[in-house]
Amino acid sequence: MASLALDLLPEHYVELSEQELDARIACAKAALGSRLVILGHHYQRDEVVRFADYRGDSLKLSQLAASRREAEFIVFCGVHFMAESADILSADHQVVILPDLNAGCSMADMASLEQVEVCWEELASCTDARIVPLTYINSTAAIKAFVGRNGGAVCTSSNARKVMEWALARGDKGLFLPDEHLGRNTAYRMGISLEEMVVWDPQEERGGLREEEIRRARIFLWKGHCSVHQRFLPEHVARVRAKYPGIRIIVHPECKWEVCQLADEVGSTEYILKRVTEAPPGSQWAVGTEIHMIRRLAQEHADRLVVTLDDCVCLCSTMYRISPQHLCWTLESLVAGQVVNRVNVAPETKRWARVALDRMLEIT
Repeated sequence: MASLALDLLPEHYVELSEQELDARIACAKAALGSRLVILGHHYQRDEVVRFADYRGDSLKLSQLAASRREAEFIVFCGVHFMAESADILSADHQVVILPDLNAGCSMADMASLEQVEVCWEELASCTDARIVPLTYINSTAAIKAFVGRNGGAVCTSSNARKVMEWALARGDKGLFLPDEHLGRNTAYRMGISLEEMVVWDPQEERGGLREEEIRRARIFLWKGHCSVHQRFLPEHVARVRAKYPGIRIIVHPECKWEVCQLADEVGSTEYILKRVTEAPPGSQWAVGTEIHMIRRLAQEHADRLVVTLDDCVCLCSTMYRISPQHLCWTLESLVAGQVVNRVNVAPETKRWARVALDRMLEIT
């Protein structure tokens, strides 16, 4: 388990004005110099990500942090599993900090180690087939370690197909954690039919499946989802096409299968960023992902239309917990010689999680 000793934001930080916060963050960052690296996920709010040394998705940021060996402190403006991944990949002398430990991930929380171990045992009792476990990077360190111990690998939304192909070449069936939509969309694009996939519901006895379903399935999809991407629906696609004839729709593979089937393109956060950034002026894009990233793309590329697929704001509420106040407090504490809200993955968990991550890097 990662450290969960939650330090609470001192009340006086809440009273600071935006100008005071900006000035104090900049001052503390300058004082720490090369001892510090700040990471900002694409879904982070503007007033925080502007101070990031690097902006990207979770794995890219963790790898960048690991390459900055001179940095003693890694401040990850993202969510808990991201900070865990940074700690897994970082050197022993580096300290990883999440400005607010309440910034979790609802998807990652949908698969606990205890639930997955029960699933693994029950699947083994129903079939002699070789099952290879795979976990999305959006999972806890404990789940990554479970996968590493049991011969599986981690994947991202951009390399999920390669990792799933690797798994099915090594075994008869795959168990995909914890996002059923990414698993389904990936397997379908590989030519695996929907009938060959079943959903394991950890709240139901034997996952809600009959033994014959378990024996017949090629892919077991964990019943989990991203609260942001699951909000997008087929009717949103129809509505935006009617409003903007000829618009190109691009969505994240964490969206539902039905939405991905209707979209023009499906790709990871980095893929979406690249496609819109490199698109010609005057092009039109409806994007199915988190709203902060969409708004930032629209602001940075005002010569093309970039709108959200759904007019209702699709905000990552847990990512939003990382505030300028928390960032300011974190940095000023470091200047004062105090570490707050450190994320520290236990050595044995870190070792096996690193095995699963290294397998992914070898595959891709």
